[in-house]
Amino acid sequence: MARQSIHNRRAGRGSTGGGASWISYSDMMAALLLIFVLILTYSLYQYFTMLETKTRELEEQQQLLLSQQALLQEREDELSALQLTLTAKQEELDEANARLLTKEEMLALLQAQLEEKEKELAAATTRLEEQQVALAAQARRLDELVGVRSNIIRDLSSSLTAANLKANVDANGSIVLDSAVFFETGKSEIKEEGKALLNRFIPVYLNVLLDSQYADYMGEIIIEGHTDSTGTYDNNLKLSQERALQVALYVLNMPGLSGRQRTLLQQILTATGKSWADLVYDEYGDEDAEASRRVEFKFSLKDAEMISEMQKILQENDLD
Repeated sequence: MARQSIHNRRAGRGSTGGGASWISYSDMMAALLLIFVLILTYSLYQYFTMLETKTRELEEQQQLLLSQQALLQEREDELSALQLTLTAKQEELDEANARLLTKEEMLALLQAQLEEKEKELAAATTRLEEQQVALAAQARRLDELVGVRSNIIRDLSSSLTAANLKANVDANGSIVLDSAVFFETGKSEIKEEGKALLNRFIPVYLNVLLDSQYADYMGEIIIEGHTDSTGTYDNNLKLSQERALQVALYVLNMPGLSGRQRTLLQQILTATGKSWADLVYDEYGDEDAEASRRVEFKFSLKDAEMISEMQKILQENDLD
């Protein structure tokens, strides 16, 4: 009887197995659909955030160009005013010389003065044309820089994803790596786990930033070390600097670097420690200590040099 009862219970469970399997499969598909929707929503958010940032940068550059055009118009107005002044002075000179000089002498003098003024006008026109050409070149350069940063961020994101590296690129091109992967608490020596991550991450990172289409635009690659607020600022500053330096030295001495990459890195790679000057906070406004302990990889383009050149041209225009 007991054996018959057990056999009956097993037979009963077997009859309901197919329905349970179907419910589990439906739940799994619903979960996968939810994950896909969340990923799509996050991707759209990242895209529109980056689009808004780039649109704002483009508007700022357009505003700068408008101001330059206004300045050129002012120069043209000043040149017209100068011509009117020269005409008035010439008339005064004519009246004064009319009483002293013969017609022949006056004609010769006026001819010489006219030739001199024409030379001055030609020189002023040449300078104005040169300035217009220079401003147009600077405007094209700034437009290129806006596009270059967007392209670099796009290529970094796709390359990291293709390499199966879980590292997010923000709207400024910064990449945050967890400090716990690299260092023990209070230490600056890179762990084997951190070295393994660098060995995977750095080739992908440098292959994008030091690619021939971007290398000429690259102004600086910065490795930043950050800590949480535990301990004194001074001790954390020293620790964060040592950690950033150790990562930079490891990158510079990686055997997989090409000679060209190593040479470029020696020119543009820097390491800096921020202590707990740039903490990360959670949604409640409290310090997120784990997120605050991090290593950041950043890059900057040579836009600062471009702005400096623009300012130099403006100063030259003011002097003229």
